[in-house]
Amino acid sequence: MESNEIVKTISEIYRQKFGTKPLIVRSPGRVNIIGEHTDYNEGFVLPAAIDKALFIAIGKRDDDIVSLYSKEFDKSHEVRLSDLKKSDEQWANYILGVADQLIKRGHRLGGFNAVVDGNVPIGAGLSSSAAMECATAFALNKLFNLEVPKVEMVKIAQKAEHEYAGVMVGVMDMFASVFGKKDHVLKLDCRSLEYEYVPLKLDGIKIVLFNTNVEHSLASSEYNNRRLQCQEGVALVQKHQPEVNSLRDVSMQMLHEFVEPVNELIYRRCKYVVEENIRLLTGCQDLREGNIKSLGKKMFASHEGLSKEYDVSCKELDFLVDAVKNNPAVLGARMMGGGFGGCTINLVLDEAVEGLIEEVSELYTQHMHLDATHYIAQTADGTSVVMQ
Repeated sequence: MESNEIVKTISEIYRQKFGTKPLIVRSPGRVNIIGEHTDYNEGFVLPAAIDKALFIAIGKRDDDIVSLYSKEFDKSHEVRLSDLKKSDEQWANYILGVADQLIKRGHRLGGFNAVVDGNVPIGAGLSSSAAMECATAFALNKLFNLEVPKVEMVKIAQKAEHEYAGVMVGVMDMFASVFGKKDHVLKLDCRSLEYEYVPLKLDGIKIVLFNTNVEHSLASSEYNNRRLQCQEGVALVQKHQPEVNSLRDVSMQMLHEFVEPVNELIYRRCKYVVEENIRLLTGCQDLREGNIKSLGKKMFASHEGLSKEYDVSCKELDFLVDAVKNNPAVLGARMMGGGFGGCTINLVLDEAVEGLIEEVSELYTQHMHLDATHYIAQTADGTSVVMQ
């Protein structure tokens, strides 16, 4: 469904359910061009907000009840602010977690009604959960005049994901959702949260996402496991270099010297992260020079590292990257997101998009016995009010 239709629909549902006109906020999903699993290692990431978003229609109540409705799931959830707790409905937790964080930070909320819907595909690695949390933070801030700075909203959304969704995500998804800018990527330093906009000039090139339509159960447990493995690598280096705080501070020389002789698996995990940061920083230079071809090569190298060294890919993701890597119309491709399912991101010449989608979809069904859905994404601006 197009964004305009979603706004119209949730506005109408809100009026029917609650009898008043709502405030409506949109918050976009994101792609990450390069820099995967670097965020929780205090490294760099390079995301862009996209033209698929989550929308929340919201309004105040006279009591302390929070009344929520998801159009996508056709489900409702109600709870008192004074008894705020996790729900069995995961979609509701993204909203409740944000309200909980605001209260914990001393902000005064009242009861509110909300209707939510969107066109960010769930489970595709485009950060629908972060979009929902950021939309909620932005909407509650506006509704109750809380004057929360944008960077604080990002941190609130991240903490909500940790405590209510139970996934220890880094800060990238929320940051891209709030701070995104059309025709640009965000080069974000995940340690200092300093950022700069780098132009993403995709003249004659489209961002095409192929969705594996699988989500392996390993995703959450292995994500948390990789964080621990990275910390283990840092601890091995710290014995010799106590000034090191994270993999951000670690060089390949340190890994060769202090980690490789002790634990080969931890070495491989850390090697991927250290090299990915280098790929990202040099990739930004490619973008400034308009050299998308060079950036694309780094994307292929990134996938190789994620698959063989960090071990967060799966046969379906590998198949989709292998299917395009010798195609001259595909400048770069890799798995995107936490791994074990979700999407590959591909930079494809305009004139080849239609044929490529047909070819890859057919091959994927033939070999994986699954459908590969696709999305064509464009960059977009970050979280904003669309109706008030």
